[in-house]
Amino acid sequence: MSIQLITFDLDGTMVDTATEIAEAANRTLAEIGLPRRPLGDVTKLIGHGTRELMKGLLREATQAGQGSVVASLDVEAVMLCFERHYNDTTGTDSQLYPGCLDGLERLRTAGVRLACVTNKEVRFAHKVLELTGLAPFFQIVLGGDSLAEKKPHPLVIEYCLGALNVDKSHTAHVGDSSIDVETARRAGVTAWAVPYGYNGGQPIEDSHPDGVFTDIARIADHVLNLRMAA
Repeated sequence: MSIQLITFDLDGTMVDTATEIAEAANRTLAEIGLPRRPLGDVTKLIGHGTRELMKGLLREATQAGQGSVVASLDVEAVMLCFERHYNDTTGTDSQLYPGCLDGLERLRTAGVRLACVTNKEVRFAHKVLELTGLAPFFQIVLGGDSLAEKKPHPLVIEYCLGALNVDKSHTAHVGDSSIDVETARRAGVTAWAVPYGYNGGQPIEDSHPDGVFTDIARIADHVLNLRMAA
C-alpha cells in the first residue's frame, strides 16, 4: 500500500492545546457566573468542537446543582463569550508534540500530500497552525465550520480526496480519538492513531484503529518503509 495523502487531526494529535482551550472555557464560565473547572474536566470534552465543549460544561454544571444559573443563559451569548476569550488564548500555550515537526517534514519531502481536518473552528485552526509553524505543510485545512458536516461525518475526508484527486485506498487519517477512527472508517480510508491525545480519557486502542504509532515521526517511518517495500 502506497500512501499518497494523510489527513491529520489537530488538537491532541499534532499540537497540545488543552491548556489554552481550558483557560478560555474557564474565563467564560467565570464571566457567566459559574465556577472554573479543572484542566482534566475540560480536556475530556475536547474533540467535538468548541460548541459541544461548552454545552458539555453547562450540562455538567446543571448536574452539579447550578441549573438555575444555566437555565438563565443564552447558548449563543455563551458561545460569543467563549470565542472572545479563545481568540485571546489561542496559540498562547500551543505545544507541538514530540516527533510532529520531524514527521511532517519527512512526509512532505517524500511527496505525501497533507491536510489538516479538525472540528475546531477553521479560523482558530489557522491561527494555531500559523503560530506553531505548521501552516506551510498543509494543502488543505478544514475546520468544524468549513463544510456542511464535521467529523465523524466522512464528508471532510471525501472533500480532501476530491480536491487533491487521491483515491481512498492511498489515504490515511491520523488522530487521537474515537471520533477520528470513526471518521476514517466511514470514509473508507486507513485509520491510524497516536496514544497521547485526549479521547475523553479512554485508551485509543479501544477504538481499534488500523495502527497506533508513538508519534508522527513513527508514522513517517512507516509510510517511507511501505514505499521502499513496494
